[in-house]
Amino acid sequence: MTARRAPSRSRVRGLITRSRAYRTFKAIIARMEHSFDILSAIDTKKRGGALSKGDWHAFLVGFLAKEIPDYQASALLMAVVLKGMTDDETFALTEAVWRSGETLSFPNLDRPLVDKHSTGGVGDKVTPFLVPLLVAAGCAVCKMSGRGLGHTGGTIDKLESIPGFRTSLTLDEVISQVESIGGAIVGQTGNLAPADKKLYALRDVTGTVDSIPLIVASIMGKKLAGGAGVIVLDVKVGDGAFFEDIESAEEFARLSVAVGRKFGRNVSCVLTRMDSPLGYAVGNALEMREVLESLKGNAPRELLEVALALGSEVLLRAGLAETSDAARDKLNSLIDNRVAMHVFESIVSAQGGSLAKFADVLGEIDNREKVSVIARETGRIARIRARAVGELSRALGAGRFTLDDAIDPFAGLLLAKKPGDHVTAGETWAACYFDPANPTVCAKLGETKEEASAAIGDILEPAIEIVDAGDYQ
Repeated sequence: MTARRAPSRSRVRGLITRSRAYRTFKAIIARMEHSFDILSAIDTKKRGGALSKGDWHAFLVGFLAKEIPDYQASALLMAVVLKGMTDDETFALTEAVWRSGETLSFPNLDRPLVDKHSTGGVGDKVTPFLVPLLVAAGCAVCKMSGRGLGHTGGTIDKLESIPGFRTSLTLDEVISQVESIGGAIVGQTGNLAPADKKLYALRDVTGTVDSIPLIVASIMGKKLAGGAGVIVLDVKVGDGAFFEDIESAEEFARLSVAVGRKFGRNVSCVLTRMDSPLGYAVGNALEMREVLESLKGNAPRELLEVALALGSEVLLRAGLAETSDAARDKLNSLIDNRVAMHVFESIVSAQGGSLAKFADVLGEIDNREKVSVIARETGRIARIRARAVGELSRALGAGRFTLDDAIDPFAGLLLAKKPGDHVTAGETWAACYFDPANPTVCAKLGETKEEASAAIGDILEPAIEIVDAGDYQ
């Protein structure tokens, strides 16, 4: 087999020319004293060795230029999954992802630019709740979010349940909106971190997603490209999260903070539980309705607590509050006086959405088939398994199993009970909404209403843990 080498300098010049950050990327490659050999890199990593900063940058340049084919790139990624990376390697790959495209800048901002990220969960609607709170508190937020992944929901899918809401904006539109009203919530925009998009697509189909260094490089590379000086990560831990154990979550947090320190960003992580769904609603329109209620002061307790924990951390690090208690008081007041709600309305309007039309279409939820799930015993709810609920929501049509699957914005679950609540045998604790004709429902739950109803019961009944009132702690 002939070894594949990095592209020539002329080829590199033709890749991405608009990015000022990319000039640094090219300069690093230009200073390399040796050509990058992908086969040697694979051999080094599979033996547990470390690659240099120049090697990682050259790898991404070659991969983006299609000089390094997918099968060789996936071999290198698998070696990383099996043998790991040093911190310096993670720093190098993160920087290469960051500098592979454009970096956002907001020259006319008069407020600190901040960002937040969640590692994903079930019923996680924190972003559309928290972003307007942060903007109302004096921050600027350019939040780039994603679509649903596996059993976890995606912010972009949720926002697109609002009629007319545009999540695909040009870089000029994003900059203009953030500078004018303080915030925007969009999908990955323009030419920001194109290496990550290509690399993640390959990891997703080659079983190389579950590597903490690769996850950190992906997330932090995009965050650095977003330009924020303060970045707070919501690291979910538990049954419904990517990180099911505390040790993995803590290692991700340590490495993410180290990346931020390396590149001069103020990064912190807040670990939050994801054993049960966050809030009562799971599903796109259902969750956006809960967001609106939360901005009106009716947030579920645990959703409010996560938003306040993340929000107060942002305000402290951005210099907009002196203590955590002061930050929480400020955020609570912005909910009580509806200022945050007005900011959310401004963001929705600026991106083409209509909350009035959203209120009208919410009636469509009542037109969906509804299956009520009842408790089989009496006691207190210890847990509602988030992963089972997330998988069911996806099967109901609220998520995707393939890239081509269409989202049913009105499908999902509405919980009537939460952990800690008392439930009586025969009492409804969840309602499921779906379209029996939806191809996803037919394929995953059954081709008739009766089959789908039975499948829903089979999935949810083991998902709820009920204990005697005297045993519940």
